[in-house]
Amino acid sequence: MNFTLNILGTASALPTVSRYPSAQVLDVRGRLFLIDCGEGAQMQMRRMGLSYLKVDVFCLSHIHGDHLFGFFGLLSTMGMMGRKTPLLIFAPRSFGPVLKFYLSYFGEGLQFPIEYQPLAMKEPEMIMDTKAVELYSFPLNHRIESFGFLFREKEPLRNIYKDSVGKYGLGIAEMGRLKNGDDIVRDDGTVIHSEDVTYRPYDPRSFAYCSDTAPFPELPDWVSGVDLLYHEATFPSSMAEMAAATFHSTTVQAAECAARAGVKRLLVGHYSSRIKDTRPLLDELTPVFPRTMLASEGDVIEIPLRKYTG
Repeated sequence: MNFTLNILGTASALPTVSRYPSAQVLDVRGRLFLIDCGEGAQMQMRRMGLSYLKVDVFCLSHIHGDHLFGFFGLLSTMGMMGRKTPLLIFAPRSFGPVLKFYLSYFGEGLQFPIEYQPLAMKEPEMIMDTKAVELYSFPLNHRIESFGFLFREKEPLRNIYKDSVGKYGLGIAEMGRLKNGDDIVRDDGTVIHSEDVTYRPYDPRSFAYCSDTAPFPELPDWVSGVDLLYHEATFPSSMAEMAAATFHSTTVQAAECAARAGVKRLLVGHYSSRIKDTRPLLDELTPVFPRTMLASEGDVIEIPLRKYTG
């Protein structure tokens, strides 16, 4: 039942000796979603024990190189490993010609289908619906067309109170319907309401990814209440003018977004190469939003199950 975020890279435009460009892998019950893929991402996946062949969805926020240059090397590796299963790509429309270029020169050995679905929405839209999770995308505010991603775990089946089985003489078929939230009406007119004999075992989990973006009014509403929000914090607040000029966010702006959205935890990254030591950034972040973490290469962040609170 894992819902785990793996941090491959936290740098912005320029990698440093200790930071790789942006890349993350979200593991939802064993299914791997690759979110951006900066240079060196596949080396980081090896270090962290993440299988290339289990990645079947790639979510690309935008086509700046620090979010993309690792992807085509990864595609080639997948091909050399004999991958056969399809790879689904969600990316801006501007990615289409880039993918076509790669496939025309280097795609001959690939034996797996690539399904590219361009993103062009103006507000949050569901782009994928699986048994375990719903995936949404939404526009960000950057110099070029950019998108964020929101992963929402599906509602779990309800659990039946143990004493209800004997009390109502529930059969297997009836229990299955009650777990799905359906009420039972028996031939004698007896009605068994699902909400009376079952309970939701835990709250569905959620994760939102927002990089790269300058602040804009709608974003807190779009990521409202998520368990974990990843928001870029490219610059400290002292560099607010540079952040505005490059359509990025400062530490304080990321924290303000988290506070307005009422998220449970904030994770920041996409650090400028000008920042040698990220630890002082917490002095700007935590006064605005105390539940803040700094992303680092190799971090494995579990989004835990939470007992249903109603």
